[in-house]
Amino acid sequence: RCHSQDFFVSFALSLGDSLANITSLTSFVNTFLKIYLKNFHLFFGALHIVFCAGYTSHMFDFLSSDPAPARRDFSRSVEKEFDKCADFESRALSAGGVSLTLFYLDGCVSAEQISSEIVRPLSLLRTRSERDLLTRALEGGVWACTVRQRVSPADTVSDIAAGYAALVFDGENTALTFEVKTGDKRGVDAPTVEKSVLGAKDAFIESVRVNTALLRRRVGKPSLKLWETVLGSETKTKVDILYIEGEAPPEQVERIKARLSLPDIPAVLAAGDVEQYLAGPPRGIFPQVIHTERPDRFVLGLARGKIGVLCDGLPIGFLLPATLPDMLRVQEDRARHAAVATALVLLRYLALFLSLALPALYVAIAMYHQEMIPYKLLQSVIDSKQSVPFSTAAETLGMLLSFELLQEAGIRLPDPVGQTVSVIGALIVGQSAVEAKVLSPIVIIVVAMAGIAGYAQPSQELGAAVRLWRVALVLGAVVLGLYGVMAGLMLLLWRLCDMENLGVSYLSPLTDSRPGSLRRAFLRPPLRKENRK
Repeated sequence: RCHSQDFFVSFALSLGDSLANITSLTSFVNTFLKIYLKNFHLFFGALHIVFCAGYTSHMFDFLSSDPAPARRDFSRSVEKEFDKCADFESRALSAGGVSLTLFYLDGCVSAEQISSEIVRPLSLLRTRSERDLLTRALEGGVWACTVRQRVSPADTVSDIAAGYAALVFDGENTALTFEVKTGDKRGVDAPTVEKSVLGAKDAFIESVRVNTALLRRRVGKPSLKLWETVLGSETKTKVDILYIEGEAPPEQVERIKARLSLPDIPAVLAAGDVEQYLAGPPRGIFPQVIHTERPDRFVLGLARGKIGVLCDGLPIGFLLPATLPDMLRVQEDRARHAAVATALVLLRYLALFLSLALPALYVAIAMYHQEMIPYKLLQSVIDSKQSVPFSTAAETLGMLLSFELLQEAGIRLPDPVGQTVSVIGALIVGQSAVEAKVLSPIVIIVVAMAGIAGYAQPSQELGAAVRLWRVALVLGAVVLGLYGVMAGLMLLLWRLCDMENLGVSYLSPLTDSRPGSLRRAFLRPPLRKENRK
């Protein structure tokens, strides 16, 4: 094996001897070259020693120094936010020699999707650069359907809390979040509150994306627009505004967006948390938003120019602007003959009046205007009240209170027990009270009829408002008789006329000046004429 220094020396000597034999050169040149080239090996030898020493020193410095620690500021920020969270999971991954960190919440994500759509594709990537790995992951190197790039830990934390898995690139100070939410959710069932007789058997659930999918199946056009915002500083609840472009007035859509952009509330967990910002002034006990759990009714409202609101976590939808005639309509009216549907609509208006005013009219007539009662009926009422120790006002108010207690107990208890309580309260307690001469039969009949008429209302919120006004009218009847009842009804009518939402009167079309407004409120025309309009 030839040493490098011997090679340089032999090369210089041979080169010098060869040049010295050239006869064309002068003797001075020959002498100079012989002297210089014979000492040339000294120069190359020294240069070789310097290069070797420098290379050896550099290698010793590289081996002796510690490698620069990897920066994990992004990962530490995420881990700090989920401190003391037992369901927070992290996993160190390596893709092509690049170290990554995967974060997710156990129970909120699908482990199968993480393994098949994130971990496995990363193991197949071959790259040595973290930036190149980030680019390839964004361009389809990771098989998850939805991917978001987050450059701040706060956005990454929000995505993780929403059920995403986050893949952190600490060297690039960024993260990729993938939608791998678990599929554990309640299935689409038949509606439980709004019974479907001749309509569809599906209802909204707690997932807003499933609900929007139910609507998309019925509206097969891109004219169904969706605007999304987030409410609740703690819950980060998604709230969607839906409308059909060309049907809903644009100014009403903008007003709804403005109302939902203002609130700063900690949590959105109930319908009232959203409804209080949707209702327009003045606020009252009458509902200004239509609640529905049926997608077909929701789509029908959108087709008629209304604006819908869906909230993640709530199995109901909101439609507005709402009017009183809308509260008395049901989806099955479109499935029946026009004459039958019209009769049912008129029956609901009659039930609304009986539920509101029947107890008050009975109290007023029995206390102040007995001459209005037919003689035989009056004699029967007098006979039934001879042994009752309470006045008519006390009987009526007591029965109304008892009716509300029974209704509340039936709602709060489980279904079998609630039905039992209702039957016992209606039959045994009522019959025992009559036999014991504590209550008169006429009072029980009046209150029961008012309660049954209240159950005929399609809207439970409207029924609750009617029950409160029913008690107020009874108090007016106790004080002033029929004058008090009429004063209460006039006050209620003034209140309803004063209410509006999004510029639409609450009694529309009853208050419209357009021809045929009353007919549209009370009658259901044939669908062919309605569709042409």
